[in-house]
Amino acid sequence: MSMRFTAKARRGMVALTVAAGLAVSVAGCGGGGHDGKRPQASASASKGGGSNPSAQEGQSQAPLAELRGSEGLLLQVTSAQRDSGGFVTVNANLKNDGAKSVVVPPQMSGDETEIVKHGLSLGGATLVDSKGKKRYYVLRDTEGRPLTTTGLGTLQGGQSLPVFMQFPSPPADTTQVTLQLPTFSSATIKISG
Repeated sequence: MSMRFTAKARRGMVALTVAAGLAVSVAGCGGGGHDGKRPQASASASKGGGSNPSAQEGQSQAPLAELRGSEGLLLQVTSAQRDSGGFVTVNANLKNDGAKSVVVPPQMSGDETEIVKHGLSLGGATLVDSKGKKRYYVLRDTEGRPLTTTGLGTLQGGQSLPVFMQFPSPPADTTQVTLQLPTFSSATIKISG
């Protein structure tokens, strides 16, 4: 399977997840009596369906880590999942924790020409395996596009955006790594799967 196909599939899954989240939100806003348990019931119904948790479902759980950035930006890591294809996918929410609009800093894309030419992204992110003494960079497809959320721009005050980053998988016995993103603090996260 080519990296380009994987990236397209990932984008399709993100779009499908957003669409499903919106459908659940609309269904949850329907008429009828509202008992305080309704949102929890719909979240557990989607988890019980056998699918992996989406970025929206991760919002209700305590984040694995929080990385503070410049101008009130906050990256809340919701999952770091190892898959059988040799990848680790980190899902998170990028939030503007302040009241004013913030332009996502271009430094988050990193400084590699191949990644920067594809626009604002989280392409500068790395996972550091201190045990194995290795640094893992965001994967790229065959055309040099980073396998991460791209097209970032301005976040309004209080706005949150689900994002992802995909890395090569550290060895199976490595379960804790440090996530680093330019202009943000570092944080240790646990890899599951």
